[in-house]
Amino acid sequence: MRPLTEEETRALFEKLSKYIGENIQLLVDRPDGAYCFRLHKDRVYYLSERILKLATNIPRENLVSLGTCFGKFTKSQKFRLHITALDYLAPYAKYKVWVKPGAEQSFLYGNHILKSGLGRITESTAQYQGVVVYSMADVPLGFGVAAKSTQECRKVDPMAIVVFHQADIGEYIRHEETLT
Repeated sequence: MRPLTEEETRALFEKLSKYIGENIQLLVDRPDGAYCFRLHKDRVYYLSERILKLATNIPRENLVSLGTCFGKFTKSQKFRLHITALDYLAPYAKYKVWVKPGAEQSFLYGNHILKSGLGRITESTAQYQGVVVYSMADVPLGFGVAAKSTQECRKVDPMAIVVFHQADIGEYIRHEETLT
């Protein structure tokens, strides 16, 4: 387990800023202590510095996971956000989308959100902006990328895609062997 390089940190923060903007600082400097990001086997983990100090006693070969996995770097060094980061991204999300109860199941099966399933959307959401997807009961379901801006969503036909699917809580079941 090692600290992220400059390029890796930039890629991680660019991806996080799509969803939470300047609130990245709130992830690192929390009131309950200092937190950091560490890389282990191409996966980025978010953990407290107190736990990090305790983990130095464990050899790298024996360490499977530590903290919360935020995502992983692909072979082409692009960062892919995992659903395990949702609990940390949702409270700080700048742009949100709420889906109707009928469209929740479709989204949880990995499908995009159509205009007919859109309940609400945050004002001034730009096209291709990262959004956190909520149920109408304000339960975070996943995240995606806005296919249309807020203004375009008002006048598009009901079968048009308004949010591209990125990750959802259904992945815990569909990909349980690869999430660590």
